Parts: sequence; structure tokens; C-alpha cells
Amino acid sequence: MFNIGFGALIGSILGFVLSRGRIFGAIIGYFIGSAFDRVRVTGTSSGQSGRSYRQYDANYYTSRLSQNDFATALLILSAAVMKADGKILKSELEYVKQFFKQQFSNQLASKYISEFKNILQKDFNISEVCQTISSVMPIQQRLLLIQYLFGIAQADGHVSSKEVELINRIANFFKISDEEFNQVKSMFYKDAANAFRVLAISKDSTNDEVKKAYRKMAIKHHPDKFSQLGEEQQLAAKEKFQKIQEAYETIKKERGFK
Repeated sequence: MFNIGFGALIGSILGFVLSRGRIFGAIIGYFIGSAFDRVRVTGTSSGQSGRSYRQYDANYYTSRLSQNDFATALLILSAAVMKADGKILKSELEYVKQFFKQQFSNQLASKYISEFKNILQKDFNISEVCQTISSVMPIQQRLLLIQYLFGIAQADGHVSSKEVELINRIANFFKISDEEFNQVKSMFYKDAANAFRVLAISKDSTNDEVKKAYRKMAIKHHPDKFSQLGEEQQLAAKEKFQKIQEAYETIKKERGFK
């Protein structure tokens, strides 16, 4: 098991994205900070303290996964999404940089960003990384992580098909259903069909089926079910619930029923 609390990491990402005006990404802050602190201790104890990040190879980072280093897993997935469409955009890199700068001191942020730039140059077994995460992270937190990855993809204002394809693969490794994945994906697109995707129904559904789907989704994702989690996770749950309500209201307005 990881030696750091999930709530901490989940909380930081949530707080980061919240500060950018989007609750969906509120997943990873304090946890990632704790994880990085652990990485520093691990590196020092193994004689790595004076070594530049640029000298580390892919095997070094992979070995850290076996030490239950969730922070490294997160960095690897973030880098994979950024590289998915064959180009690393400045806006996406800035998205990640801002996360570190808002969560850590200037000195620590600089170290983490340097490490991330090195990871961007490496190739990793994404399946292995996802397996590490899935073995210890509950499904609801894995869903929040998918939202965070979509946030990176959307940093340039457009989520490419290659990025969607990779995040979908990650979701499959996380054992997230197609229905749940499409619900998250629909949060990042504004076409009319999204309202039906959010409720996991088709445009051909009857009004009664729409109402039934809404009630089912509202119960499943009601914020009260997340009351035992941290404040940031509760905010993320509230945003998801709001999206469900907005989708239902959109369909009601389009079809003219109450």
C-alpha cells in the first residue's frame, strides 16, 4: 500500500483546477506533495541525491512504481496525454507547471518541473502504470483522475481524437465502463448530443426513459454520497451532479416536457 493518503493527493489536483475555474480536476494536491516528499527521501537514501533528473532513464521511474510512488505514476500519465497527438504544446506544459507552482515552493516546483520534463522524453508501459494506480485507488477517484487528464488535453482549447483515444485506453486499464467514460468525456464537449450522453441514454429515448435515467444518475452521483470524503472531492461531486441536472434541463427544454 502507499505510505501517503489518497485524500491528500486527490485534494491537491481538485484545488488546483478549482483555482482555474473548473472543479472537475480537483484530484491530486496534497497527496502528490506527500508523494514527492517521499520520492526525495527515497532518492537520497539510495545515493541518488546529487544526481541530475536528466540522467534518469525510464527504468528508474518504473522502479519507483514498485515502491508505491503514486506521484511518479501521475507524472507519467500526464506526459503520455501530452504526447498523444505527437506534439507537446506549451499550453499543456504550462497547465502542469502551474499546478506545481501553486502547490509547492518555488524551489520544489522547479525540481518537480525538471523531473517532469525528463519524463516527457521517455516511453513507458502505460498498462503497468495504470495497474499500479488501480490496485490501490477506488473507482470514484480513478474517475476524477480521468477528468484531470481531460483537463490537460483541453489546455490548448481542443481535445484531439488521439488524446481521447489514449485517455479511453487509460480508462479501460482503470476498469472504468464505457458509459462512465463517455459521461466524463461529455463534460468537455458542448454539442447538443452531450445532454443525452451525460445521462447515458440515446436521443431516441422516450420522455419517461429520460426521467428514469435522470433519477438513476442523480441518486448515483448525489453529493451526499461523497460526504465522507474531503472538501475538494465533495466539490467535484457537486459539479458532476450539476452537469447531470443541466443535461436533464436541456432535454426538458428541447422536448417541452415537465
